[in-house]
Amino acid sequence: MKRAAITVIAVVIFGFLISYVGTAYAVYKEGAVSNGGSIKGKVTFKGALPDDAVEKVTITKNTDVCGTGAREVVWVDVKGNALRGAFVFIDGITEGKAWPAPGKASWPAAEGDKYPEEGKYIIVQKGCRFRPWAQVIKPGNITIRNSDNGVLHNINTREMIGVESGSTVKKVIFNFGQPDPGDIEKELKPRRSHFIGINCEAHNFMFGFMMAPEHPYAEVVGEDGSFTIKDVPPGTYTVKAWHPRFGLKEAKVTVAAKGAADANFEFSK
Repeated sequence: MKRAAITVIAVVIFGFLISYVGTAYAVYKEGAVSNGGSIKGKVTFKGALPDDAVEKVTITKNTDVCGTGAREVVWVDVKGNALRGAFVFIDGITEGKAWPAPGKASWPAAEGDKYPEEGKYIIVQKGCRFRPWAQVIKPGNITIRNSDNGVLHNINTREMIGVESGSTVKKVIFNFGQPDPGDIEKELKPRRSHFIGINCEAHNFMFGFMMAPEHPYAEVVGEDGSFTIKDVPPGTYTVKAWHPRFGLKEAKVTVAAKGAADANFEFSK
């Protein structure tokens, strides 16, 4: 192959990579949103659940803290027709509201444990579970808290690259042991994907998921599968729903000034 041809191929490949990374993490401009509207809807599941929707994993260590018997790992959490544990986000929005400061946790504080502080993104390991199991965070600093006295946890946090294509490759962001109670600060800085999986290498029944987009227009659905994305600048958008087991679905919506657009997503086996 001639050198000129090789050069052209290299330039094309490089341009593709820059475009791919740019699409995943474009520059987002924060500013005031006037006449903003909202996008609301529900994520549902139709039909029979997969046979492995719930996996039972035998607890073999730290039974005084983690419990005894088998832990149910719920990969597909459906109540009524609501598909819980799903994320909804606007894809590719480049300008809009500022990231809000993280608030206190919405899950109940376990006995002897305090609520996470305001103004801090945090993952709590308590009772050999990740709390919260699913959350949206701003890329940057995150606190990893071990609240299990006498238990070694080892949190493995990985980008899930290729979710859009249905062929996922996982790349480690950080992986470390945490033998003592307390906090460790880490930087969560994904390079190529917003989608993040977490697991404990010391306990094979501990799993969770996060999204770390470049913008704040992302939500974890509620217990009834519903969501509301607020303060959206007027315009037409692609809205996507992500479930870690079932992948992505998308919808086109137009948000009018001070209006409310609907986007509903239905998944099946």
